[in-house]
Amino acid sequence: MCTVTYVPLSKGFCITSNRDEQVARPKAISPKEYIVNNYSITFPKDQKAGGTWFAKSEKIVLVLLNGAEEKHIPKLSYRKSRGQIVLDLIASPSALESWESILLEEIEPFTIVLYEKNKLYQLRWNEIEKNCIELNTREPYIWSSSTLYSKEIREERAQWFTHFLKITKDITPEKLLHFHQFTENKNTEFGLQINRNNFLKTVSITQVINSLEKNEMFYIDLL
Repeated sequence: MCTVTYVPLSKGFCITSNRDEQVARPKAISPKEYIVNNYSITFPKDQKAGGTWFAKSEKIVLVLLNGAEEKHIPKLSYRKSRGQIVLDLIASPSALESWESILLEEIEPFTIVLYEKNKLYQLRWNEIEKNCIELNTREPYIWSSSTLYSKEIREERAQWFTHFLKITKDITPEKLLHFHQFTENKNTEFGLQINRNNFLKTVSITQVINSLEKNEMFYIDLL
């Protein structure tokens, strides 16, 4: 939910997400299939709030990042968790259509990467308004959470991603997992896998591979 990449493959695409979280937060439940509003949804489950940061159905992939364009000042409480908003959107006939109608007042700012009906979107809520941008499915993208990484750091991480794509032949899901787990691994403050004083860590990596042959989710528990 704090670092996400989308990369087109020769036959499909791969979305990979690093979850940076306080170590004291209850450990997430590894991904499994749930029935939500009569829809079959696969996701790792956040035990504290009951939602998720990464979910897939047969035709939809949806990934959450905390924060919108820039870092915000958190309120003491919110009406609903952002992870539950993820489930509200994906457990519907169309996540994109649900986005157009969903009410987000008193919800903390967030960014969502959505793949639906062979199209890729960036959805954002900044406490004032919703925004939807359609992206080119043939281009790679990286997002870093604005709540944990300044604009300058987000730009630097984007440069690492560009360099990785430039020097890596035949991009595969395995190579993308390696990028997410080991890039700048001595940089515990803002490398791809962080550890800030054993208080805030990259606790897991989730990946979906979607192609004509398969639609699979993989999960690495780093704790």
